[in-house]
Amino acid sequence: MSTASDRPAVPAWLAAPDDANALVPIVWPEGAERDQDGVLRVGGLAADDLAARFGTPLYVLDEDGVRARAREVLAAFRDAASRHGGTARVYYAGKAFLSSEVVRWVSAEGLGVDVASGGELAVALAAGADPARLGLHGNNKLLPEIAQAVGAGVGSIVVDSRVEIERVAEAAAAAGRVQTVLVRVNSGVHAETHDFLATAHEDQKFGFAMTDAAAAVTRIRELPSLRFAGLHCHIGSQIFGTAGFAESAARVVELHADLLAGGEVPLLNLGGGFGIAYTAADDPTPIAHLAEGIVAAVARECASRGIPLPELAFEPGRAVVGRAGITLYRVGTVKPVRVSDDLERLYVSVDGGMSDNARPALYGADYSARIASRRSDAAAALARVVGRHCESGDIVVDAEYLPGDIEPGDLLAVAATGAYCFSLASNYNYVPRPPVVAVAGGEARLIVRGETVDDLLSRDVGIVRPGTSEESA
Repeated sequence: MSTASDRPAVPAWLAAPDDANALVPIVWPEGAERDQDGVLRVGGLAADDLAARFGTPLYVLDEDGVRARAREVLAAFRDAASRHGGTARVYYAGKAFLSSEVVRWVSAEGLGVDVASGGELAVALAAGADPARLGLHGNNKLLPEIAQAVGAGVGSIVVDSRVEIERVAEAAAAAGRVQTVLVRVNSGVHAETHDFLATAHEDQKFGFAMTDAAAAVTRIRELPSLRFAGLHCHIGSQIFGTAGFAESAARVVELHADLLAGGEVPLLNLGGGFGIAYTAADDPTPIAHLAEGIVAAVARECASRGIPLPELAFEPGRAVVGRAGITLYRVGTVKPVRVSDDLERLYVSVDGGMSDNARPALYGADYSARIASRRSDAAAALARVVGRHCESGDIVVDAEYLPGDIEPGDLLAVAATGAYCFSLASNYNYVPRPPVVAVAGGEARLIVRGETVDDLLSRDVGIVRPGTSEESA
C-alpha cells in the first residue's frame, strides 16, 4: 500500500487546471453548481448556508441523486437481463452508507438492502424495510445476529463457512423456519483494485474455495431447516470495466452447472464493486455498459453449457450513493511548505480529517476538493488538505490544485464522499462524528444527528456527573 511519503509530490494524473474553481462533472453530484457569487450549491442549497445552519464538518447527501442512481442501476440490470431472457434484482449494499432515510429511499426505488451486521439489520428493520428483501452477509456472524436475522424473516443469509451452515440451521430449526441461504465462493479472480478491496482471491477471509463449495451445498441440502438458493461471489470494490466480472462469471457458472445435478440453483448473486470517479483521472464504466457486459457474459457461459440463465442479483453500494455525497469543512490554517528547490505545497488544515474520512489513510484513496464559499481569481497552487488529528497520515486530499489565495475561514468541499466516509467514521482523538444532512428541492433536513462531547463523555462510566447517584455516594 502506498503512503504519502512514497508518492510523487505531484501525481502523474494531476494536471493544473485552467480554472481552480471548476467542478469536474463526473466527480461532483449531478445537481452541484456555483451560483453568481461563486458559492457551491447542492440540491439547490448554498454550501455556506448549510455550514452556518449545521456546522462543519458536515456530510451532505443529495437525495435526488441517490434516488436517481438507484433507479438507473435497477433499470440497467433488469433491462440487460430481460434482453437475455432472464430477470435480475438489485440490493443496496448498506455498508457504503446506512441510515433509516437512505433505506427508505432505496426501498422506494425498488432495491433490496444488503446488511453485514446485527446493527445494520436493526437500522434496516427500524426503517420499515421488508425483511424478505434483506440479505445478511459476514464472515463471522454472531449467534445473536443469526437468530435476529432468522427471527425477522430475512430473505437470505449468505453463509461463509461450514460452521456457519450448522449455526444457521440450528437457529432456523429453533425458530421453526426454513431459512434461505446462499453460499459465498471465491472465484480466484483478482480484481484490479487495492489489495484491501479485492475479495475473491484465495488467501483471504471470505467464502469457500471453489473446490470446497460443492460439499458445503451438499450439507445444506441435507438440512431440513435450510433452503439452498444459489451462489454468491464478490470480486472487490471500486472496479472499472467488465473483464474481471466476466472471468469470475465463467468460473462460477461452471460450478453452478455442476450443482444443478443435485437440485435447483435458482439464483446467482455476482455482488457489486462498481467504481465511481473520485478525481478527473477516473473513468468509471457507465452502469448500462457494466450491466450488459456482465449479464451477457453469464448468458454466454450458461448457453455454452446448455443450462438456463438463473435469476441474477447484484449489490452496488458505492455506485448508488458515492457521488451524491460531499463533505464540508472549515479551513483552519494554511501553511506553505517547501517540498523541493522548485516546488512549494500549501498544507490546508481543516476541522475534520481521518475521523470522518478514513479512506485516504486506509487505502491511499484520492479525492477532489474545491473552495465552496466563494470564487477566486488566484492562480492554482499545489495543495494537500490535511486533518486536525495527531497523525502525519491524517490526509483528506493528498494532492489537489486549489486557488493560491485559500485562507483560514474559507469553506472547503470534498467531493464523492457519500460512500465509506460516514460508515467508517470514528472518535479518534475524541472528536465527535459529524451530522448528515439530506438536501432535495431546495430543502435541507438532518437525517443523522452529529455527536457532541457530552455524547462521548456519557459512555465513560468513570466520570461523576452533577446530580447523579455517583456524586451523592
